[in-house]
Amino acid sequence: MDLLRQKLTLLPEKPGVYLMKDTLGQIIYVGKAKLLKNRVKSYFSGSHEGKTERLVSQIVDFEYIVTDSEVEALVLECNLIKKHNPKYNILLRDDKTYPYLIITEEDHPRILVTRQVKKGRGKYFGPYPNATAAKEAARLLNRLFPFRKCRQIPTRPCLYYHLEQCLAPCVTDVALNVYGEMRRDVSTFLKGDQSKIITLLEEKMQTASETLHYERAREYRDLIEDLKLLREKQNITLNDFIDRDVIGYAITTDQMCLQIFYFRQGKLLARDSFIFPYYEEPEEAFISFVAQFYIERTVWPPEILLPPIESLVLSNLFPITVPQKGKKRDLVQMAMSNAQSTLHDQITLEVRQQSETQQALTTLGELLKIPDPNRIEAFDISNIAGTHTVAGMVQFIEGKAQRQGYRKYKIQPMETSDDTAAMRQVVLRRYTRLVSENGPLPNLILVDGGKGQITAASKALKELNLTIPVAGMVKNDRHQTHGLLDQSGNLVALPKSHPAFYLLSRIQNEVHRFAITFHRQQRANSMTLSALDDIAGIGPKRKQQLLRHFSSLDDIQRASILELQAAGLPQSAAAMIYQYFHATPSPAPS
Repeated sequence: MDLLRQKLTLLPEKPGVYLMKDTLGQIIYVGKAKLLKNRVKSYFSGSHEGKTERLVSQIVDFEYIVTDSEVEALVLECNLIKKHNPKYNILLRDDKTYPYLIITEEDHPRILVTRQVKKGRGKYFGPYPNATAAKEAARLLNRLFPFRKCRQIPTRPCLYYHLEQCLAPCVTDVALNVYGEMRRDVSTFLKGDQSKIITLLEEKMQTASETLHYERAREYRDLIEDLKLLREKQNITLNDFIDRDVIGYAITTDQMCLQIFYFRQGKLLARDSFIFPYYEEPEEAFISFVAQFYIERTVWPPEILLPPIESLVLSNLFPITVPQKGKKRDLVQMAMSNAQSTLHDQITLEVRQQSETQQALTTLGELLKIPDPNRIEAFDISNIAGTHTVAGMVQFIEGKAQRQGYRKYKIQPMETSDDTAAMRQVVLRRYTRLVSENGPLPNLILVDGGKGQITAASKALKELNLTIPVAGMVKNDRHQTHGLLDQSGNLVALPKSHPAFYLLSRIQNEVHRFAITFHRQQRANSMTLSALDDIAGIGPKRKQQLLRHFSSLDDIQRASILELQAAGLPQSAAAMIYQYFHATPSPAPS
């Protein structure tokens, strides 16, 4: 929640799409917003009920994509829902799509509204989030341009011919170049140049009103409004069915953010973001990244759109295009804009987190009456009913987890098998080795537990003549961080909104996750090993071979003799295991 709290303050007041994620990093909801700042914040303020409450309870992170308009956000939302199929999106998980206008590829073409886009069927325009406007525009175009109206060509002229809204190919030879000119006029209109037709309709509306034909004037007025809705531009879908990557970047004095938008079959379906330090000229760093990114891939899209760069080296390697105008240039600008937003958010978060982390360390030091604990090591014991007891240790330096410093411990058999004895053993083992290796000692040791665990750790340190402060992290009934105990076991007053409390929660959650994961692995291994105990000739070494090769006991049971041999077993041992799991039980006596 600390990360969410920070990221919410950085949301822009722009239209776009947001993607909510759960603890596994999976996208569970996709939404669009006219103003991202207001919409996303609304999930984490006030109270919610039912489905929304369940959704919010599972959100641990989010990302967003800024668009130029709410229309673009609508179309992108639709594309991403169909791509990721989030479990909390209901309305758009079926096969519904936004409508398109199409000029069909026929000898005598038609103008239609369709929701099914098929390559080779005709020239598509859209998609249009406003379905009513799309239908009205098709109706207007069919009135203004005499395309064929009939699904199948009849044997005699219909009413449309007499209204001069059809060229009547049923009885008249229509030259192909006539349709060609009409196609160009409609294409110009649908690409956004609607000013001439709107001006014409406005004149007709004025004339109809002056001659008291109010119904006709109202019809012209409605058509004008529909056309204005239709005219709103969107860059999220291109109707050429081409796969392409669109790349943009943004920089600070020492960091670069590079964004890649993946268009497949003309639709924006995914986005990758990369932030890294650079040490040469920005363009050189950008070129190096793009080259490495695509050289590692065996298949490239037919088109890769880049912002303007001086060097032509990438064009000699990949299908690079630097668009100068039109929709493609707008797409590159969108990638650049999103890269800038992502980089700004990242830097702001880092600065804030660094400031809050230092504040948290200083506060912990003041509460425990020690210098700022810049190096912290935390311990947790994990077992079930005293069996398979293990310990995990995590290391935080300057408030950041240092995974290379994590350690796992199997607790050796002891006279007493409670958690305090296990804590004493693991602390003794950890710092005996650290002292012998002359390694750096922590400024603070945190143990997951109460006064008993603190006392056990302190005794172990005393045996080693070490004076390292020890404190305890206690949980409430819901296994959430409750507070901090000092070396005497007294609860230290610490507001839950303070950065020090957030840091303490991160450390406690991380050491618990690390220890319990190790415990589950050991328990699973033990269960697997015990299932193999009755097979003659399969000792500890061969059991470990099997565990390294197969992911579970079920896989071992299903394996053939050849697959067992592939795990490194001799043929005889593989056959014994196979026969053990596949032996046919003797029939019961009659």
